[in-house]
Amino acid sequence: MHICRIRLIIRAMNIGIYYNLEQVDRSVAEKLASLIFAAGHTASLFSDLSELCGDRLVVLGGDGTMLRAAKRASERGIPVVGVNFGRLGFLTEFEREEAEKVVPLVLDEHCAVLKRAMLEVELNGNRFDCLNELALLHPVAPEKANRVVTISVTIDGSHAGEFIADGLIVTTPTGSTAYSLSAGGSIMTPDCETFQLTPVCAFSMRSRSIAYSNRSELGFSLPQGALVLYGDGVYLGQAGAKDKLIVRKSVRSAAFLTRGLSEYFRRLTEKIN
Repeated sequence: MHICRIRLIIRAMNIGIYYNLEQVDRSVAEKLASLIFAAGHTASLFSDLSELCGDRLVVLGGDGTMLRAAKRASERGIPVVGVNFGRLGFLTEFEREEAEKVVPLVLDEHCAVLKRAMLEVELNGNRFDCLNELALLHPVAPEKANRVVTISVTIDGSHAGEFIADGLIVTTPTGSTAYSLSAGGSIMTPDCETFQLTPVCAFSMRSRSIAYSNRSELGFSLPQGALVLYGDGVYLGQAGAKDKLIVRKSVRSAAFLTRGLSEYFRRLTEKIN
């Protein structure tokens, strides 16, 4: 009898472990690194995203940490998975007490990868990518504190509505559990091919969120006087009547390692309730 011996070759991976120094002790990252080494792979630990490296990235921190890391990793096409050391943890896959469970997931070459769509914001030719949302807000100034703004929106060149409010949020499915949700927007599952427009403190009770295809392009007619623009909570600049603002789907996406949508719904139900 002829015995055929088959040798399995498993590609060794280098796993980046990024931890938020304000939330996570380095010893937690070192423990995960030891488990990765024991499995025959290597790990790189860092608390500064300028040192980003690895075939895959484990993020230890809250949603803000996860958001920053995922955006940076998307520039290099590195998939990410998070362990929550913050408050809500909508973007993370594991809680701190189950941190070690992230190791077999991140080392599984056949693990499901969810591509999360991003916004591309173009302001007078300058472009920015947002994973959560773009917020167009009324400037905070004592002499304008009690005023609202009127923003007209077009979708693929067709008039889609006029919003009279304190501001307007354009959100991705990822961002639908963040600022947009607080403003009354709907929750979209991460695999939805839609974006959403949500007014902030709308003047009219009839003013509601609008969901639209993420293949569409938004145009804006802005009021006199500057609006303040924030992308994922970061100041992008100001825009007014003479400025050209366009929002479309970014060519980049953020890759998240995931245990599946069933886990997403379990986590969502647990945190919202």
